[in-house]
Amino acid sequence: MTIYQWKGINRLGQKRKGEMDAPSPEAVEKKLRTQGIQPKKVKKKPKDINLTMPGSSGVKPRELMIFVRQFSTMIDAGLPLVQALDILAPQQENLIFRDIVSAIRDDVQTGKTFAEALTKHPKVFDSLFVNLCAAGEAGGILDTILQRLAGQIEKSVKLMKQLKGALVYPISVLVVAIACVAILLIFVIPVFEEMFAGFGAELPAFTQAVIDLSHAAIDKWYLFIVIPVTLMITWKRIRASKKGKYQTDKIFLKMPIFGPLIQKATVAQFTRTMSTMISSGVPIMDALEIVSKANSNAVISEAILYVRKKVGEGRPMAEPLEDTGIFPNMVTQMVSIGESTGAMDAMLGKIADFYEEEVDAAVAGLTALLEPLIMVFLAGVVGSFLIAMYLPIFSIAGSIT
Repeated sequence: MTIYQWKGINRLGQKRKGEMDAPSPEAVEKKLRTQGIQPKKVKKKPKDINLTMPGSSGVKPRELMIFVRQFSTMIDAGLPLVQALDILAPQQENLIFRDIVSAIRDDVQTGKTFAEALTKHPKVFDSLFVNLCAAGEAGGILDTILQRLAGQIEKSVKLMKQLKGALVYPISVLVVAIACVAILLIFVIPVFEEMFAGFGAELPAFTQAVIDLSHAAIDKWYLFIVIPVTLMITWKRIRASKKGKYQTDKIFLKMPIFGPLIQKATVAQFTRTMSTMISSGVPIMDALEIVSKANSNAVISEAILYVRKKVGEGRPMAEPLEDTGIFPNMVTQMVSIGESTGAMDAMLGKIADFYEEEVDAAVAGLTALLEPLIMVFLAGVVGSFLIAMYLPIFSIAGSIT
């Protein structure tokens, strides 16, 4: 199918225009006439320029969540897959996602399963999504699986929003601090320097250091751009390598304040995903492999693969979880209870609920802790510059007395 743009006139003589999926311009004209519209112009819609960054899907998690919820409702109501996708495709405001949904519809229409159609778009639909949909199709419970996936995505979106929200305030204050320092160095310090030149006295070391920094900011301003950009590129290269990502993720987990928060968020994500997959009928070995790939922290991913290996050797899952030293004792104990009672999915769901609440509390506590620390930092930076500028004045006043 191709998207065509058309213009025409209805029975009342009013001008109309729109878009339509059709195999040819003639098919568009025929369909318009059946709707009482006389076509005047039909042309193929030009391809949209793809402005997405390399490695990015171009589809936001919230857009995916809304699509999955709507799709699950339609499937639950008894609509065929192709018809449901045909309805949803033009409703997507994101043009990239609209094309993806249209492509999935075309693949399903040619006889492929929904899961097979999803595999062509790995940046949007990860292995977890595809495997759960495959299990849902095989068991005839695709609508239920889609509802669980929508809930899973919703909780992931909420979790990421909380983590990002915790960083918004400190980052914004840091930006303000940098702007204040730049204004002081470029515009304020030179005024004081001219005033000090008339004193004819040697400046205190601290004051001279601040003046030298001001000269660097004015004369070698490009270094303040080149250095941060170089550090950013270096950081991205380190993170791009397998060893570098593992080492940096390990450092993140050991950080005094953010480490416990990352650990709780990761445990919540792991247990929620495992609960969804096990309750959907995915074998535990497959579930562990998929979850390890879906996890963004390399240290946690390696730990999950270790658990999978030991489970494959016949050990209960709780034991290797404890061996990793990453998962808290409460998690391993509750997993052990879930294994012994045969209610692993329900137990994992309860663990996820608990740690999601823990993340909520941790984010609130972190924000409350950072606010006074950042204010003290900002006041210290500005205050240091003021002290540096007034030290010569105090020295001269002392020598006069």
